Amino acid sequence: MSHVTASAADDYLPAAACFSVHASAEPGVMPRVLELFAKRGLVPSLWQSSTSGGDGTRLKIDIQMCGLAGETVDYMAACLRQITFVEVVVTSQRRAPG
Repeated sequence: MSHVTASAADDYLPAAACFSVHASAEPGVMPRVLELFAKRGLVPSLWQSSTSGGDGTRLKIDIQMCGLAGETVDYMAACLRQITFVEVVVTSQRRAPG
């Protein structure tokens, strides 16, 4: 199996992958985003979501996941961008201290 489609995170990778997902605040967006991780057997290290805009029509989800290879992060970001109502996905890496 390719590491791009691996179903589990590698504990030896020191960085946390950070995903920032910006979308319309539609009820199906959050479960679809979480499903991308769950179907790979992954539980995000951090999940924060909030709505914004005067009428609460904007949704921002920040996710951190430890142990993902760079190629997997890129693949998952591309998959996130294909989710209906998702407009922008930004990724970064946060290095572990030490």
